[in-house]
Amino acid sequence: MKLSARNQLKGTVVDVVKGATTAHVKLDINGTIVISSITNFAVDELGLEKGKTAYAVIKASAVMVAVDD
Repeated sequence: MKLSARNQLKGTVVDVVKGATTAHVKLDINGTIVISSITNFAVDELGLEKGKTAYAVIKASAVMVAVDD
């Protein structure tokens, strides 16, 4: 896999919850859970299921930083 996006986080699928058209895919990335909303079609096409290795690929025009007061 070659992508221009530099933020590629390898993880393990821990849950896939399908809705009417969109699914929530939970990835465990070194103990941190990242959740992505993708189409049910994409879940099926990628063969995503619990225990499978997958990547969270993040390409954004902005990343916000916050702190607690």
